[in-house]
Parts: sequence; structure tokens; C-alpha cells
Amino acid sequence: MRKSRKLFWRLSIAALLITGAAICAAAQTVPPVKHNTREQAETADTAPTKVNVAIDEARYFYEFKQPEFFISHIIIEHDAVGNGTVSFKRKGVDDLIVEPLVFSSASRARVFGLWEALRFLESDVDYQSDKQYPHLGTMFLRMTRGAQMRSVKFNWTHDPNAEALAKEYRRAADQAIFIFDINLARENQPLNAPKLMDQLETMLKLNSLSDPKQLVPLLREVYMDERIPLIARNHAERIIKKIEK
Repeated sequence: MRKSRKLFWRLSIAALLITGAAICAAAQTVPPVKHNTREQAETADTAPTKVNVAIDEARYFYEFKQPEFFISHIIIEHDAVGNGTVSFKRKGVDDLIVEPLVFSSASRARVFGLWEALRFLESDVDYQSDKQYPHLGTMFLRMTRGAQMRSVKFNWTHDPNAEALAKEYRRAADQAIFIFDINLARENQPLNAPKLMDQLETMLKLNSLSDPKQLVPLLREVYMDERIPLIARNHAERIIKKIEK
């Protein structure tokens, strides 16, 4: 009996020693945690960073004055992406009408291309020709960027870029004035719509619009507006087809 007990305890102790050895060996063979510094560096390199984008704070101005003209005063002001306002006054009316102005991508490219061609802020060129034609109206171009500012005045010029720029602004103004007038007709004076459609047809033929494609959504609304005389609605449809050719 005593021998069997001694044998039992010896076997138990041996089993415990074997188990302990196995645990220690397992602990020693567990691989250490590897810190991949390369992955961390790559993550840091590819993480998005805040980039300071320079904002062009330039402002552009065009003004036209001729008290005897039906549209006697026009002012256009816009930022470096072509968003701004157009203000205009009709002869005999004291108040300026102010409307939003957004250049299309095509007209914006032309306008800013001409400003760039003039190198306006760096230049000291006098755009006024030797001959004076004040009866045609006086035009002003002005540009500011930070502390820089330059303004010029002329009523006739032989500089092709200055002349083209003034024409671009006049086209933008004429288009904005048409939009104001046709919206006014739709709201209060629908009988004026046929005459306005005739004027639009003439401006289209004379290439005196900034970008006729901008008018297509509005003309579709005119075509669907039952308050407008049918003759004007049909005319609007014909003009849409001409623009979209």
C-alpha cells in the first residue's frame, strides 16, 4: 500500500514537472511582436496633408457712360472666376438696376485671355486714340489685386485687345439686360415678349451676346409659359433651334 502511494506521488510530481517545462518552452518560443517602421513611414508619407491653395483676389471692373443713350450707364464688376454683378440705368431713370452676372466657361476664357494679353496691371499704355469720339460713350477699365490698382479711360481705341475686351463686356451687359427684361415681361408685361424676341433675334445675328447657349434654359421656360403670347413662344422655340445648331 505504501509502495503504491509513493509511486502515485512520484508520477504526479513528474507530470507537474513535465507540464511546467512545456509551458516555459512555449513562452520562450512565442515570436516577439514586430514593429514595422517602414509601414509606419509609408503611412505617414501617404497620409493626406492640407495644402494652402493661393486664391486670386483680383477684381475686375468695366464701366460705360453716355447720358444720351437709352442704356446710359453700365457697370460690371466680377471676381477672378467670373462671378459678379451688372448694374445698368436707362435714360431718364435715376436708379441703377443690379443683376447677378455669371460668365460661361467660353466667355470667361475670352475675357481673362484679353486681360492677360493687356498685362493690365504692369502696363502704362494709354488706350485712348488720337481721335476723340465722346458721343459714342466713355469706357473705363479697372483692375485691383492686393495693393495694386490701375484704371484707364477711353472713348475710342486702336488697341485690339482693349477694344475686344470692351466689346466682351458690352455683350455680357446686353445679355444680362435681355434676361432682366424678359423675366419682367413674364411677370408683369407679357405683351412686351414679342418685341423682346425680335430684339434677341437681332442680337443673335449681330453676335452681340456673350454666350447664347446660356439663354437656352430661359427660352425653354418662355416657350412653355402660357402667359406669353403664342407668337413670342413660337419665336423662342425657333431661336433655341438656331442656338443649338
